[in-house]
Amino acid sequence: MITIKDIAKAAGVSVTTVSRALNGYSDVNEDTRLKIRNIADQLGYSPNMAARSLISKKTKTLGLLLSNVTRDSSKDNIAYEVLCGINDRSGELDYDLVLFSTTPQKQRVKSYKTLCQERGVDGVIIMGIRLDDPYLTEIVSSDIPCVLIDITLQGPNVGYVTSDNTNGALTAVTHLLESGHRHIAMINGHTQADVSLLRLEGYRQALENYGIPFDESLVVDGLFSEHGGKEAAFKILSSRPDVTAFFCASDLMALGALQSVKESGKLVPEDISIIGFDNIDLTAYCTPALTTIHQHKYELGYHAAQILIDLLETQQAIHHIMLATELIQRDSVCKR
Repeated sequence: MITIKDIAKAAGVSVTTVSRALNGYSDVNEDTRLKIRNIADQLGYSPNMAARSLISKKTKTLGLLLSNVTRDSSKDNIAYEVLCGINDRSGELDYDLVLFSTTPQKQRVKSYKTLCQERGVDGVIIMGIRLDDPYLTEIVSSDIPCVLIDITLQGPNVGYVTSDNTNGALTAVTHLLESGHRHIAMINGHTQADVSLLRLEGYRQALENYGIPFDESLVVDGLFSEHGGKEAAFKILSSRPDVTAFFCASDLMALGALQSVKESGKLVPEDISIIGFDNIDLTAYCTPALTTIHQHKYELGYHAAQILIDLLETQQAIHHIMLATELIQRDSVCKR
């Protein structure tokens, strides 16, 4: 096995110089650094990560903690796109990525800190966590750096990345209002999702801008699922025949609402207009193609990895990023 002693001998420099050159220290002359790296490559040197972590107390490993990820949720592909962004940026910066999951049952017997220590991660990116999750309080006060995706909380070691959910919802509902709709229902996710609260706020703001009173009976939760969206739309159609449009807080719920409208004998968009949120791939291919709010899912993951690594490596890090959203106009909205 090739060691840094072998590289030092071949390069005619000290072991300390080799170590500092391979670890990116700026006090090593650039010509010397290149010479050492070329020799290391020629000799087939591979660093002993276990030994390095014992010395530095760092593993160069990030954890991705997913909560409430099920087979049903894979249909929208959001978690996969976010994961690709995390994986790409962590790899570019020479960090490994470990995926682990949790459940309420596991949390009762194992603390967040214990879970992280067992997995040997320097920091964690967390996605899919509920506002009432027992880990959330521990995460915010923990000394383990963490980045939350789609929960807008901060702490000394906590950052977040999210889409502009309120403005995205405001844009969606304003588009319906500009199309002449005045009786607009909302199919939301659930009250323990930060994005649900923010998208509801955007819905309310849009109505207020047009002088339309907020009607709580027009907001029904669909639990971010296709089935939930279908059930919520059926409930609204049955109780409120005056409704002419649905704003859905996710595309999966919008696809469920689309089924419900069709099964009720009505047409989309002639009788009921529908607009979703996320711009998942399926929305371009359903009939009619779904008007929706696009969020940059890959970039959510990419920036989450960058912020976490900044938290680990520098005190001058930006701890939060909010990404813009965009209206994608297709065929599921018509003018009244």
